[in-house]
Formats: sequence, structure tokens, C-alpha cells
Amino acid sequence: MATEVTVPVLGESITEATLGEWLKQPGDPVAVDEPIASLETDKVSVEVPSPVAGVMGQHAVAVGDTVQVGAMLATIDSGDGAAASAPAPAPAATATPAAPAAKDESGAGYGDQPGAGTSDSPAALSPSVRRAVLEHGVDPGTVKGTGRDGRITKEDVTAAASSKPAPAPAAAPAPAAAPAAASGRGEERVRMTRLRQTIAKRLKEAQNTAAMLTTFNDVDMTAVIEARAKYKDLFEKKHGVRLGFMGFFVKAATMALRDIPSVNASIDGDDIVYHDYADISVAVSSPGGLVVPVIRDADQMSVATIEKTIGDFGKRAKEGALKMDEMKGGTFTISNGGVFGSLMSTPIINPPQSAVLGLHRIEERPVVVNGQIVIRPMMYLALSYDHRLIDGREAVTFLVALKNAIEDPTRILIDL
Repeated sequence: MATEVTVPVLGESITEATLGEWLKQPGDPVAVDEPIASLETDKVSVEVPSPVAGVMGQHAVAVGDTVQVGAMLATIDSGDGAAASAPAPAPAATATPAAPAAKDESGAGYGDQPGAGTSDSPAALSPSVRRAVLEHGVDPGTVKGTGRDGRITKEDVTAAASSKPAPAPAAAPAPAAAPAAASGRGEERVRMTRLRQTIAKRLKEAQNTAAMLTTFNDVDMTAVIEARAKYKDLFEKKHGVRLGFMGFFVKAATMALRDIPSVNASIDGDDIVYHDYADISVAVSSPGGLVVPVIRDADQMSVATIEKTIGDFGKRAKEGALKMDEMKGGTFTISNGGVFGSLMSTPIINPPQSAVLGLHRIEERPVVVNGQIVIRPMMYLALSYDHRLIDGREAVTFLVALKNAIEDPTRILIDL
């Protein structure tokens, strides 16, 4: 008996996804709730679990296909059903007139190979195996299947292709390939992931919709660096997380947002929506691209809680384990390009938010302090904002408030 596996509900307002990867191939054993496929949505990758235990059946869609919620992805054969269905293809293979024709042309039909049975007949091969056979030019009749009931898997075809001796005539095309390799002008065309497509669409939408402008300032990181060096060991011992710079910046940003509410607001049609809370989106890297989880009510958190939340986001982003709900909303974004060595940038707004703060690398530079030229660890700050809502005066005031809090962290402690 075969059980259909369908595309699960992916989240509010998400109706489709792209099949990113098959984690199980036809013939592979599958346990209950074991992931069999990975779907790429607009924000995260979602693994599809098997509803039953059994054997992986045929794939209904290919990698890269767009699928709707509720659509069938594959079938799972139960233990009894898989055993019963195994010999079924045999009569069909003997009754197919195509087998003799193949033998007449090549000298050996697929069905005539020793030990082939039904597992290597064209009808019995899975789509991925058939594709591998065509790509590698391997005769499936010569491949020993290691799958269930002796079925041929994609790995069997790849192994057979790697062990197959190269024919002598193959040496002839080698000179033609040599110039291409020597010139180094190869090309590769790769389909954009759904996440990358969504990023591109939203960033272009922000450029087309918002009247974006970027204002810069710099901040002396001396006080924060000294505080971090002095308390990092005690901080980690008490809170179980390292003390970084993002905790200071997020906390300082929430204080500045409270003083300049328009930076924390958004435009909805002809209305301006002001928020009396600060949900801070923090940009973190994932294998599929940049994702922006949200720290809810960051204005109510301590620096330690903020650091714990960011650390958890970063870890799960690398594992692809962030949830859809964790990336919804957000009233203000902080993007730290400094971890990659960026000196200065003009970040793009994350709609419907109206502003984004860009942090950059810390670099020692000569500055004037009390009439003396001294070397200080400096960082450039960049605030990109929607000029339809935020005036230049407000943007500059926000950056100055942020700068003051970072250069004198005591302000964060006493809420000044």
C-alpha cells in the first residue's frame, strides 16, 4: 500500500515552494517522521517528513520544480505493499516489445542481462537513476543494484561509471577541450534559489518604492572595547554566552528609537504606523543567503538576553533550522557587515520598515581628542532611511544618540 506525501502547510500567506533537494531516493528505507525532501520557501528551507515507515516510492516532482501546498511530492510504500509490488513489473517487462528492438540494435537488451530482473528495466528505473544512466552512458544491465530487492540506485550508476574503463576513441576529443581549460573561460549556469529570488525581488521593490537616503557617522569604540575586555569572562561565566558588540548596539538602538519614533515607524498606504515596541531584525548569514530573524521586544531585554538570542539565531541559521515565524515582522533592522571586513556601505531598507542601520569593521584611525591627535578604534555607522517618512534631522539625531550611548555605555545602564 502506497501513502502519498504532500507539500505541508508552510506558513501564513505562503502557498508554494521550490523542491530544493531529495533526501531519499526510490528504494531507500524510510522511518516515520524521517525527512525525505527539502523545500525552499521565500525565507527558509523546510524539511518534509515521511508520514509512515516503509520504502521510498517514486518522486512525483523534480529538483527545482515549484510545488503548491497540498500537491503530491512522492509515495511511500509500506513494508507489505513494497514486497507485493516488487515482482509486478516483471510481466510488463517481458511483454514490452521495446526490449527485443533494443537487443537487435545494440546486441544486448536491458531485460536480457544476467541478474537484471525488473530492477534495471527502463520502466523500473527511477527518474533520477534514468537521468544518471543517460549522463554517464552506463548500461543498467551491467550495474549491480544495492537498493531494496536489488534495485539500482543513483549511487550504483555513479560507481559503475567511475570504474568503467575509458574507451580508446574518447582520447580524440581531448585536444578540443584543452583550449577551453587553458583559457579559463568556463561558464556554469545555476538556477537561483527561491530565497535568493525573494531577496532580489524585495530589495528591488525597496529601491523602487522608498525614497532612500543614507546618512553616515562614526563612533569611537574605545569604551565598549574596554568594557568587553574587562567583563567578558565574568559575563560568559554567568550568562553562558560570549559578550559581543551587537548586544550594545541593539540596546543603544532601542533607546534611540524611543527618542526618534519615526525611525521605528512604517508607511501603510496613506497612513503612518508608529510602534511602541522595538522588534529588531538582525541580518545573519545562512548557507542559502542572508536571513533576517527578529528579536521581539528587544527594548525590554537586557544585553545578556539579546546576546543569547542573537547567538541562537546565528547557530540555527547555519543549520537551516530557523522557523518562518521568527522572520516575520520587525520594525527596524541592524546589519553588521563589519564581520566580513566592510569599511562602509549603504544598506537597503527591509520593507515595510523605514530604516536600517549598517555596522562596519573597527579600524584604528587618527582622531582629535581634547586638541590632541590620538589613535582610536573607530567604526563607521550608516543609516539608510525612507525620506518619505524620516527627515534628515531625525536621521542625524538618531545616529548621534546611538553614538553617544556606544561611546559612553553608562548611558545604557542608567537609561539616558
